[in-house]
Amino acid sequence: MTHICMLAAENDVIPGGKVGGIGDVVRDIPKALARQGATVTVLVPAYGAFHQITGASPVGVCTAVFRGRTERIEIYELFTGRDAGVRYLVAHHPLFASGGKGRIYCNDDANQPFATDANKFALFCVASLRALKEDLISSVDVLHLHDWHTGLAAALLKYDPDFQSLKPLKVVFSIHNLALQGIRPFAEHESSLQAWFPHLLYNHAELADPRWQQCVNPIATAIRIADVVHTVSPTYATEIVQANDQARGFHGGEGLERDLQQAAGQGRLTGIINGIDYDAPLAARLGWSEFMQAAADDMLRLMARRPDLRSLDYVAHQRLLRWQQEARPAHIITGVGRLTDQKMALLLQPLPDGSIPLDIMLDALKGRGMLLLLGSGDAELEQHCRTIAARHEHFLFLNQYSETLSNLLFANGDLFLMPSSFEPCGISQMLAMRQGQPVLAHAVGGLCDTISDKVDGFLFSGESMPSQATRMLERLNEVLQLREKRPDDFREIAERAQAQRFEWHDSASRYLSELYS
Repeated sequence: MTHICMLAAENDVIPGGKVGGIGDVVRDIPKALARQGATVTVLVPAYGAFHQITGASPVGVCTAVFRGRTERIEIYELFTGRDAGVRYLVAHHPLFASGGKGRIYCNDDANQPFATDANKFALFCVASLRALKEDLISSVDVLHLHDWHTGLAAALLKYDPDFQSLKPLKVVFSIHNLALQGIRPFAEHESSLQAWFPHLLYNHAELADPRWQQCVNPIATAIRIADVVHTVSPTYATEIVQANDQARGFHGGEGLERDLQQAAGQGRLTGIINGIDYDAPLAARLGWSEFMQAAADDMLRLMARRPDLRSLDYVAHQRLLRWQQEARPAHIITGVGRLTDQKMALLLQPLPDGSIPLDIMLDALKGRGMLLLLGSGDAELEQHCRTIAARHEHFLFLNQYSETLSNLLFANGDLFLMPSSFEPCGISQMLAMRQGQPVLAHAVGGLCDTISDKVDGFLFSGESMPSQATRMLERLNEVLQLREKRPDDFREIAERAQAQRFEWHDSASRYLSELYS
């Protein structure tokens, strides 16, 4: 029986333990692996909060040398016995709460990106290996590292003499988002490799960023050292071995394409699509008035939790109530996701004539439909959306993060919009399809692997960002005309979208045969 130990920054099994897609994967794949006979232990930082969850039980204490001092890290188990074959552990140390109690990531200024997070994740890496060495997590066969937060564990395993006994472990590294790499200096900063591990003797070239040789790159390090490098969709694995091309909006390997090409040439790079949980209950498709009222009620709940009343929340809430009194528009277009350049550039990037694609889209929808966009994130992108929402009554910008609102939009829209500039896998398109809502998406990454154009959804592409945005708008108009003039054809596409299945069982089988064997 294979025992896999996963190290990650997020785990959505834990309330408050998710920010993005890593949390979904770490929540679901361990259970799927356990159902196929594996044993899985998942370890994440406690962030000053998770070790205090009701029922948390102490496993033990390990010590780790960090910044030249011996640090004490407490390991706790959560939800003991909840899922057969899976253990959920958290590591507690004051540094893990450096961004605030329960807060997973920090926002450092542009002059020292990742500095605070890199400190705590460097400690988490060495603490995790010490927990393995001291048998707080015993009889492990595979160490599975998720994204940059855990990449330095691969370097410590190879170069720190303290972990010689762990060298037989097979190391798997999963790339969830290559755009975030956690790059920090080698030295001369409190958040640097030398500050964290002054005793470490290493091969500089194996840890260095290919563009900034004075910096350590945790993702590049893990790609070079890991036995297997895994991406969360097959198409993304083929895209990232190519160089970035900003002129056509192609993100490629984000500067690490040579390392990824080498991994691919050595047979160490593989792409396996993520799945979703089809046993989870479906949200109800509501009548129009009920839908608007349910969304307004949740907005009010979210507003009440804030110490101040934001004008954009008030406007969104009032618009929901106002639309409740109107007839249902012919087309309900929805979008759910973090507001980042990855997700929003094709909507907000000005075209050569200065026009904004989102404005053009909303002009085309006037009198025909409405757009409900749920998301929060980059402050500048939020402001762009607020400004555009002020010009269009049929644009409801819900500047929140809410599972309730997400489920309402997945269940009650007619067409889901997902114009990502790149997409390692994506989960929102699967959740929308599961509810019978076809997706209009950019033909990149995992979106290509989950959507078939004109079969169960709609794809667009282009050779530059302006052409991609233009084609997105053209395809949207084509889809609206399809719904208006050939509703039976659109209904068949929606039914095929709902029938699609991306099962974690299938992904787990490939994990066992391609990543762990």
